[in-house]
Amino acid sequence: MKKQHSVKVIAVTGGKGGVGKTNVSVNLSIALGELGRKTVLMDADLGLANVDVLLGLRPKKNISDVLSGECRLTDVMLDVTENVRIVPACSGTQEMTSLSAHEHAELIYAFNEVAEDIDVLVIDTAAGISESVVSFVRAAQEVLVVVCDEPTSITDAYALIKLLNRDYRMTRFRVLANMVDTDTEGRNMFNKLSTVTDRFLDVTLQYVGSIPYDEHVRKSVRRQTPVLKAYSKCKAALAYRQLANKVDDWPVLDAPRGHLEFFIERLVQGV
Repeated sequence: MKKQHSVKVIAVTGGKGGVGKTNVSVNLSIALGELGRKTVLMDADLGLANVDVLLGLRPKKNISDVLSGECRLTDVMLDVTENVRIVPACSGTQEMTSLSAHEHAELIYAFNEVAEDIDVLVIDTAAGISESVVSFVRAAQEVLVVVCDEPTSITDAYALIKLLNRDYRMTRFRVLANMVDTDTEGRNMFNKLSTVTDRFLDVTLQYVGSIPYDEHVRKSVRRQTPVLKAYSKCKAALAYRQLANKVDDWPVLDAPRGHLEFFIERLVQGV
């Protein structure tokens, strides 16, 4: 019997819009690819898909075409770099939580076909705490919560963590501070969040570092090119590579939860 291939599944989330979550997802994926990891970035913002926009890509098909049976998952995946591919989302259509039983089965089958060729699956979730966001986050092995220096960012991140802890008994979250002037500022943001969670929730937060505010990021967005490619030596690009090295050290579960099939089954079944 063939041994199942373990895949590291990371949900990148934030609770609110404007924290730079998609930029984190894109550049983290590319940095992991630079380390030789076969990485797939799935755009899970099923209402306002934008990963393809940040990458300057114009997908002809997306995951809705896979679910309708029109094509296979490999037909919609687009190459970004040698080791990185994206799964474009459908914008303005039904959410994953409203899929039929047949579509659930199609999604499981589609990902089973490519599981052996993936080391890391990065899920760029939508903003907010909708059913779709919660489904993706609950199914993932690792949850990376992105925060920035805005009061609403901290309160919304807390609301998301509280919901996942209270309703689904999730207890472990990793936190990334984005667009900071100094790492001290990032740690202060983390401390604000962890002070509240320590007081009211039964969770463990781990600070994984910060991404500095860098005007090159804004320029790269306008160029529709990831900052790692457009300005590879800038301070934000260096920080993304440091983040990727940390993520690469996170253990891959050699258990059912470490299998990509398990992630997809949890996602569609809501287990």
